[in-house]
Formats: sequence, structure tokens, C-alpha cells
Amino acid sequence: MAAAELAVPALSNSGGAGAPSGTVPVLFCFSVFARPSSVPHGAGYELLIQKFLSLYGDQIDMHRKFVVQLFAEEWGQYVDLPKGFAVSERCKVRLVPLQIQLTTLGNLTPSSTVFFCCDMQERFRPAIKYFGDIISVGQRLLQGARMLGIPVIVTEQYPKGLGSTVQEIDLTGVKLVLPKTKFSMVVPEVEAALAEIPGVRSVVLFGVETHVCIQQTALELVGRGIEVHIVADATSSRSMMDRMFALERLARTGIIVTTSEAVLLQLVADKDHPKFKEIQNLIKACAPESGLLSKV
Repeated sequence: MAAAELAVPALSNSGGAGAPSGTVPVLFCFSVFARPSSVPHGAGYELLIQKFLSLYGDQIDMHRKFVVQLFAEEWGQYVDLPKGFAVSERCKVRLVPLQIQLTTLGNLTPSSTVFFCCDMQERFRPAIKYFGDIISVGQRLLQGARMLGIPVIVTEQYPKGLGSTVQEIDLTGVKLVLPKTKFSMVVPEVEAALAEIPGVRSVVLFGVETHVCIQQTALELVGRGIEVHIVADATSSRSMMDRMFALERLARTGIIVTTSEAVLLQLVADKDHPKFKEIQNLIKACAPESGLLSKV
């Protein structure tokens, strides 16, 4: 049985010491726990998942992948639930979180991607290392997003005190510009905006500061099952030490650390893409290295 992401069920816990008529007693095991219950005769994989969630929902990490296993008497151990399995007699099943890290391929397609531009504000200008380079690359990314029809969400950290997004960043056509006080961009209004965009799988994230708002945004998005691409040449901090250690930590977490040119060319993917020439003109001049090469 393939690993599955769990969906919130609409099945109540029917208890289980004495199974009602038409049901089969089942022992549901998870972690160190084992709880008897019952399911309808003929129940399959989906109903078992729902029952696990009704019994252990507050202890299950909904963002992980799991397999359901059945205790096989003939082997004396658990085996992966056979394809097409249906409960017909008393049995014991367990829910097992996958321990292995699934490889993140990092594919990007315009139809499933959103750009996040984080806190590129005027008051940060004198403090952030290579801020002029970051602005230049950020503007390049926003131009590419407009060419490819990719939604853009922009936040501003406490704009009353830190000012608005810098004038060099053209916000024409962005989906949302939102003030915030939380460091992460993942606030209710942003979550609502994401919910309005069908099929979002990936977020391309850039802005400031790398070790604070960018890092916290990336970790929250990954926790919600979204693949994150951080544009290294479009994000920075007040210190290069904080910037580089944050990028290293995020990469170890499985977040994709990439460059603006790599992102834009991955999104067009083909010389015959109708927007390839426009993107090619956009990246004809190499993006500034913004201090990254001195740290390689």
C-alpha cells in the first residue's frame, strides 16, 4: 500500500469492546498505544484511516506520510496492508509514519507556483547587506511573474514604522499587499489568498531578512505541505553571517535554495515556450552576486 497523506474524516469513534451487529472488532495501534474499536464489515483502507484519526487525531502529524499495516499471523509480524483489503474478521492494524526523507525534486510550473515577496521596505535600505542588489533581483522576479501570469503576494512588516515597499519594486498586478507584525508571512489573510489559488504546490520566496522573516515563512509553509524555493540572490540580512547560516540551515531542512535565473528558466522550461524570449531578455544581463560568491 502506497504511503498516504491523511485527510480529516467525518467518522465518529464507535467504541469497541463489544462490536455492534454488522461490525468487526479491530485493534488500532499507533506509536506505543493500542485501542480496541470496531468498523463495519467490509471496511477498507479509507475507513481504517478515518478510524485512526478519530482515535488518535490529536497525536497524528497531519503533514507526514503514513502507511497502514496489518498483523499477519502466518508471518508473526506486521505487513503493509494488501491492495483491496477489506475487514472481514477480527484483526490488528497499525499506523506507521514514514521515517525516510522523501526526495524533494523541486520542479516548478507556473500553474502551481506563487511568488512571495517579503518586507522589501524603505527603512531596511541602510541596514541590509547588498540591499540594492536584492531590490534589483526582486524586481526581476516580479517582472518574470507578470510575464508568466504567476500570482504574487507581498507583505510589509509594520509599515507605520518601517515604511512601504521600496519604490524600485513595481507592485503592478500583485494579488495582495499586506501589512503585518508577525515575522512569518503565513498570516490568516495570506492563507486565505493561497486558498483562492487552485493547485498551489510551490512558493518562490525572497526578501528580508533571511534569518528571520524568510526563515520563519519557509518553515511554516513546509509544515503546511508546500514546497519552498528560496532565491538566494534575492534575500539578505543585516549580517552575512546570519544570512549564510540561515540559507545553510534551510537547505538542510529540505528547502530548495536557488537563484533567480534558475527559477525563471525552470518556469519556462522550453525554448519554445511562448514567453521564453521575454524571459531571455530579462536575464540577459547576469544578476548581481550580492556577496554570495565571497562566501562560497
